[in-house]
Amino acid sequence: MNKHKDGKIIEAAALSYTPGEDKAPKLIAAAKGEAAEKIIEKAKENNIPIYKDEGLVSLLGKMRIGSEIPDELYDVVAGILVYVSDMDRIFGEKHGRKK
Repeated sequence: MNKHKDGKIIEAAALSYTPGEDKAPKLIAAAKGEAAEKIIEKAKENNIPIYKDEGLVSLLGKMRIGSEIPDELYDVVAGILVYVSDMDRIFGEKHGRKK
């Protein structure tokens, strides 16, 4: 397994949420090691903001792919969605796109 420079195994998870379509964010990918690095690499290639939270990624990694996040994670994930929305807005402003 690939490890971070501090010796911890790298973990990554990806969520998907479409307001108006989805009831709650869904887990679309979760992995450790090399597969986690590929998730992160793919996110960077597609200008998808990356949010680091070791505790959250550990919890998400225990979920089944395709399942909605549990109620207990709503507040944390809502904060992440606000972060992603802000990053998307800033990126758009820097590159001439407006929402």
